[in-house]
Amino acid sequence: MTDYPHLLSPLDLGHTTLKNRVLMGSMHTGLEETRDWNRVAEFYATRARGGVGLMVTGGMAPNPEGGVFPGAAGLYSAEDIANHRIVTDRVHDAGGKIAMQILHAGRYAYSKDCVAPSAIKSPISPFPPRELDEAGIEKQITDMVTAATRAREAGYDGVEVMGSEGYFLNQFLVRHTNHRTDRWGGPYENRMRLPVEVVSRIRAAVGPDFIVIYRLSMIDLVPDGSTFEEVVQLAKAIESAGASILNTGIGWHEARVPTIATSVPRRAFAWVTRKLMGQVGIPIITSNRINTPQVAEEVLAEGCADMVSMARPFLADPDFVAKAQAGQAALIAPCIACNQACLDHTFGGKLSSCLVNPRACHETELVVTPAEARKSIAVVGAGPAGLSAALTCAERGHAVTLFDAQDEIGGQLNMAKQVPGKEEFWGLVDWYRAAVQAAGIDVRLNTHASAGDLAGFDEVIVATGVLPRDPQIPGQDGPNVLSYIDVLRGKARVGDRVAVIGAGGIGFDVAETLVTEKAHTDDLPEWMIEWGVTDPEAHRGGLAPEGPRPHPAVRDVTLLQRKAQKLGRGLGKTTGWIHRAGLQMKAVEMIGGVNYERIDADGLHISYGEARENPTCIAVDTVVLCAGQVPETALTEALTAQGTPCHVIGGADVAAELDAKRAIDQGTRLAATL
Repeated sequence: MTDYPHLLSPLDLGHTTLKNRVLMGSMHTGLEETRDWNRVAEFYATRARGGVGLMVTGGMAPNPEGGVFPGAAGLYSAEDIANHRIVTDRVHDAGGKIAMQILHAGRYAYSKDCVAPSAIKSPISPFPPRELDEAGIEKQITDMVTAATRAREAGYDGVEVMGSEGYFLNQFLVRHTNHRTDRWGGPYENRMRLPVEVVSRIRAAVGPDFIVIYRLSMIDLVPDGSTFEEVVQLAKAIESAGASILNTGIGWHEARVPTIATSVPRRAFAWVTRKLMGQVGIPIITSNRINTPQVAEEVLAEGCADMVSMARPFLADPDFVAKAQAGQAALIAPCIACNQACLDHTFGGKLSSCLVNPRACHETELVVTPAEARKSIAVVGAGPAGLSAALTCAERGHAVTLFDAQDEIGGQLNMAKQVPGKEEFWGLVDWYRAAVQAAGIDVRLNTHASAGDLAGFDEVIVATGVLPRDPQIPGQDGPNVLSYIDVLRGKARVGDRVAVIGAGGIGFDVAETLVTEKAHTDDLPEWMIEWGVTDPEAHRGGLAPEGPRPHPAVRDVTLLQRKAQKLGRGLGKTTGWIHRAGLQMKAVEMIGGVNYERIDADGLHISYGEARENPTCIAVDTVVLCAGQVPETALTEALTAQGTPCHVIGGADVAAELDAKRAIDQGTRLAATL
């Protein structure tokens, strides 16, 4: 008897059966662009061995003008087909099924050659698109059909036609981007002609025994987006055109509503998919912020969908399904929806990976093998760097002793989990606790390991983390001054008017904590009100006409930095705007280019620029210091003096910012070599 009977039940598509209701959704990882097809194959085969029912590749361009960027991967030649065959053969040998996503970026293509229904530039691209004429539209259809036939020739089990997220086909659907007056524009019957034609011709070309998924935008979250009536009309037409499955797309890339970040409630958009259930006769997949088997099971049991799409959870743990099937859900490494190593890397032109699992997309390069000789290894510090090192060492067969001065593992993660909108970090710490126990690691909490305590170990790994940097502001030792540690650990009373010194990631987290009475990551209706999301049956595109309505801030907060630049510039590429928008909605004042002159009972005294002009006092009750960190080096220095070699990782090595991504990667890579 399984705990997840709906999730793990097969799905009969007629010509083939999927072994469970789990889809690994499409992710553009950048792997295909490396042209290392063994590496691509191993990435997908690893997930196939983990038990997922069906996978969808990252978007493959049907032609150069449709690529998300110049040189984007596609199937343009016989050589491309042979390369993709390496991937599909490996997946099939591993017992899996895989579909190729056909993605035409339209005006989102980062290229001067981009094309669109109308010559309307995207706000997220510098390139104005060329409006297609009739012959140009026919070329795009033909190229997408050709891509589908090549995918079949390359051994794929199906294709997914990308019709959501504001890409090419989606651009034809809405008046927001389609100003045409010919048969491809105007009334909705004309605007939906292109996606229906593409699916119909693909089905005719590939035959009946091939999976054709259509990625349907269920809620656009942009002005002049589709009504729900139009979504249903398109869904029925796509079914009639020959699609096997409808997959869910949520929001355009240019939408100013977060859809997959960690602050978005779990399963936040399953209600939209549920509205479509019963309107068509083919299976419907729901998606977005579903990251545990329990949540996925609940979504299916409630009738929100026939299948669940999870993408990033398979970066965090390729064995997600196998562990769920084995009753080991507590050992599934969780996707915390941070975007730091996946989407931030993608939009930064780097290879994707995962903060939680740095082996993701590095399966052939970061290989963890049994150690040739078992060693006794001491790891000092149970933060993300120390935990990743300890777990990887234990996986390799070493005897690991993990020391930490606190009464629980997690290190800085235990502060991050207190920040409103970062509640997923609770699950990450819980997973580490379960994984450490399962690995048989000897954990010694409330222990300040000295150099003498570590002399008998074969290897010593120092992961002691960071200390707050001293900003040396006159008056900082006053009773109205706190450290970010005091605030995030809830150990100090904070006044009603607050100045936060330092606008890095920690400064933004502290400001969010201070202005928020209650996070809405577990309260979907309140989250929707806060971000202005409503039912697309009531308002086009699912945008509330009154816009976002955030709860008032519980404190007046001023966020300051020394650098004379936009605050939050160093935040995540795909999430920074969310943090900035969230604080702006709470009326947080953001000031850059300041000098901190002194702190006294009146508040924080500042001036501006090198000339220290316009001296001002910001009248506040409390000043919170978030002025950076420095490595905690006391143990490293003592070990060096004692003559004990050690490896230093994480914040103890480099403390540029609290960077769990780098810390976990560094800990894993070190442990793989010992």
